[in-house]
Amino acid sequence: MRQVVLDTETTGLDWEHGHRVIEIGCIEIINRKQTGNTYHQYTRPEREIDEAAQEVHGISLEMLADKPRFEEIADDFLKFVDGSELIIHNAAFDIGFLTNELRLSGYGEKRLDQACTVLDTLLLAREMHPGQRNSLDALCKRYSVDNTKRDVHGALLDARLLADVYLMMTGGQAGLDLGSTTDPDAGMGSAAIDYLDRDDLSVRVMRPTEDELQAHEAQLDMIAGHASDGVVWRKLQS
Repeated sequence: MRQVVLDTETTGLDWEHGHRVIEIGCIEIINRKQTGNTYHQYTRPEREIDEAAQEVHGISLEMLADKPRFEEIADDFLKFVDGSELIIHNAAFDIGFLTNELRLSGYGEKRLDQACTVLDTLLLAREMHPGQRNSLDALCKRYSVDNTKRDVHGALLDARLLADVYLMMTGGQAGLDLGSTTDPDAGMGSAAIDYLDRDDLSVRVMRPTEDELQAHEAQLDMIAGHASDGVVWRKLQS
């Protein structure tokens, strides 16, 4: 199964008010393994970037002056994501922006979610952790994914973090909160993640020897001599 974890950065919050995509980051996952194959592209929006948005991602118009327009990279982007399952945090935001960019680039009314299936990790997190904070930073903390380098948002960096979070959410285990319950996102801190390949894992069953069985029964006899209500293990076996 091929999945693409995707994130964008934009000039503002609403494409319907003329805001544009300025960065796309994608991470490829095949059969639940990150392949190292990525897609990353900055684009020139040909409009101003809102001050609040620039504070979030740190991207200025000067940085984008020599970057291509979205229409120049649209074909390569679509080739990378075509037919995959897109994994996006707050998918409606990114899908809306990218579908608008495709329309402006001459693709008509073709929607990105018609070329790909979409899994929204924000909706998934809300189902798994109702009533808790489910931002990407909160999920990184909950699942012990190291986000210490996330001083500002970046599409490729955020896609990498989301890829780790998604794999932990759907197949790993969150850090146990052994501290105060006043912070619902408190976990065990950041840690490196090492994914175990279970595809070829075989379990070897070790049977006890006759001597070991006799020693076990002797131990139960000894326990029975000191227990007024018998031995629980033998009750379970009966």
